[in-house]
Amino acid sequence: MAKKENGELTEEMIAALQEEVKIKTKKGDKKKKKPGRIAGVSSNHPRHSVVKALRIPKAILEQNAGKECTEAESAKYLGISWNGPYRMEVSSAIKYGLLERTGTQKIKPTELAKKIIRPQAECDVLNGYRESILQAPLISDVYKHYRGENLPDRAFFENALTDTFHVPKEKHSEFIEVFTESLTAAKLLEKIGDKIRVIDISTDASKSLVDSPSVIKKLEKSVTITSTDSCFVMMPFASPLGDYYKQIYEPAIQKAGLNPIRADHDIFGTGKIMDQIWTGISSAKVLVAELTKRNPNVFYELGLAHALKKPVVLISSNEEDVPFDLQHIRVIYYNVSDPFWGSKLIDKVAENILSAIKNPEEAMLFKQR
Repeated sequence: MAKKENGELTEEMIAALQEEVKIKTKKGDKKKKKPGRIAGVSSNHPRHSVVKALRIPKAILEQNAGKECTEAESAKYLGISWNGPYRMEVSSAIKYGLLERTGTQKIKPTELAKKIIRPQAECDVLNGYRESILQAPLISDVYKHYRGENLPDRAFFENALTDTFHVPKEKHSEFIEVFTESLTAAKLLEKIGDKIRVIDISTDASKSLVDSPSVIKKLEKSVTITSTDSCFVMMPFASPLGDYYKQIYEPAIQKAGLNPIRADHDIFGTGKIMDQIWTGISSAKVLVAELTKRNPNVFYELGLAHALKKPVVLISSNEEDVPFDLQHIRVIYYNVSDPFWGSKLIDKVAENILSAIKNPEEAMLFKQR
């Protein structure tokens, strides 16, 4: 078969190559992974949204009274073929905690699925969706990572999926679609201006919905911290923001295992204050910046930290106080009208400090070269 004059392959050649690939695939590499699995963490995440993953448990509930059955039987309830895509859908439902396997290798709907499909209270559906998302592999990790923050723009989000969560590039579109559809159904996303905010439901009046101590412990195992490592806090001194140092930032930094430092409390003394601030910033392993009210001293110190290529955890009570050129960096947003805002912020700051140490490029103005 000849090539076209411009060097492009003919349709016949393309078809032949495709057939050759199929033949090689059939002969197979003995080390080939199972169907539907891709190297990396992403092979474990649900391949369907939480809403779509309800289809099979709903069919079993409606046509088999919720009793256990084989996968093939469940496919018949829906009038579709029991094949690879169907088995993948079963797998997704299991990952969300909507289906469970019995000892006889059969499947049946879980109590969580029944809670959503046959709610007995107004909040059952919403809470059920949220519980499903929080136990779904990878989806829960990405949610916890960004809760209380804006989702990054697509390019930065994909970088994080690759670098932080090890999702192969070819799976980005699928994962983002499943992630956003699921969080939208659970009302965990809200539009703030032209940004999408991930709502933090880590605490409510009755229980902790996100096991923050476990998240912190997992992050601690992935980083190295010594007894002399410090976290420098850049924030206004006057109340009420100044009071957050003792109430929020000091306990959060200590929870992350670092020594908290703030200029007026810890390094003010004889000599030039800016010399001491420079020393505090340059010697810190990571920094925290409270951007609310756009305090000029805070932004000056933040400029020094960025010039030194230091990872900085950015925090603000509102979008307007975060300059446009910083919005591609992770920013924690808090709402003082939330009765649990203090405890949420302490946990979130501790997590982001450790995350910034583990993945400093997420907390830096410019990536290290």
